[in-house]
Amino acid sequence: MNDIKRIGILTSGGDCAGLNAVLRAVVLRAAGHGWATIGIEHGTLGLMQTPPRAHRLDPVDFDGALMRRGGTILGTTNTGDPFAFPQRDGGTLDRSQEAIAGYRALKLDALIAIGGDGSLAILNRLARQGDINLIGIPKTIDNDIGATEVAVGYDTAVQIATEALDRLQPTAASHRRVMILEVMGRDAGHIALVAGIAGAADVILIPEIPYRIEHVVARIRAIYDAGRDFALVVVAESVRNEAGDKIVQKYAGGQSRYGGIAHFLADRLAETTHAEIRATVLGHVQRGAAPGARDRLMASVFGAHAVDLIEQGRFGRMVAWRDRNIVDIAIDEAVAVPATVDIDGPIVRTARSLDICLGDR
Repeated sequence: MNDIKRIGILTSGGDCAGLNAVLRAVVLRAAGHGWATIGIEHGTLGLMQTPPRAHRLDPVDFDGALMRRGGTILGTTNTGDPFAFPQRDGGTLDRSQEAIAGYRALKLDALIAIGGDGSLAILNRLARQGDINLIGIPKTIDNDIGATEVAVGYDTAVQIATEALDRLQPTAASHRRVMILEVMGRDAGHIALVAGIAGAADVILIPEIPYRIEHVVARIRAIYDAGRDFALVVVAESVRNEAGDKIVQKYAGGQSRYGGIAHFLADRLAETTHAEIRATVLGHVQRGAAPGARDRLMASVFGAHAVDLIEQGRFGRMVAWRDRNIVDIAIDEAVAVPATVDIDGPIVRTARSLDICLGDR
């Protein structure tokens, strides 16, 4: 498309490692086409400002140091849905036309959005309404976008969770304790499952597999009876209590978020095992790290291919990784079905073969 001159890029939803590496790839690849790249600040919030909050991204600023940084230099938001923008009175307001007007005011020819399934679905709806040439790049530490085998941020989050287990194991052994590690995973247990296997956990609890506390107790007792006086438990934040209720924390403004399952389990296990138990909630530590090698690689591949899709005029697509190859898929299809843990898949089978308790038996 010879008429492309200016493309926009924004990060939306929760932050993660690798976002700056995506920005770098897009800016450098776009510069090779002679295009200007405009960075939109704080996701759709930047588009709804008058004038829009945005600035040109210069290739000379995107050296190797920037791709090593965690977070996003553009800022991001997970509360700025332009179709249902929150108001102080608790209601919502449709500000989608303001976001579209912001895109027009920046004189953009296309927009690259880096986001999870929720963000990309919203931005795809906005693109349809405003005739915006949109390309999506998947990022989520939960790795729950079904169309791609990996999303930016996931690999680093798993690495951080694994390193946490590496640090908890010696202190667990020193004090003869059961250590419970709560990791992120809003709707899927990929982080808990993979980090739990890599970190030699004894028990892994994920939302896809309902658990019974007596099975966890039996596993811990069996470990102690066999002569080892410590154990490691990993649990995804979205695992529910035995009654099937969500465990959430309340925050100012009426917001609630997952959190607290590790402490719930610690109390229940202390009642039934008489072991000394400690709970650790890893939280946002998983988001803020410098990206690992694989996240830097995938960010670079995704960013470069997104620019290529613009050059080809193939809009409404999300880049994806499948079978060791870069592909693209319609955004609608990409976000239609989330990728939760396959409870009959090879990773779960591996956990069971290593005698890791998943709480269901």
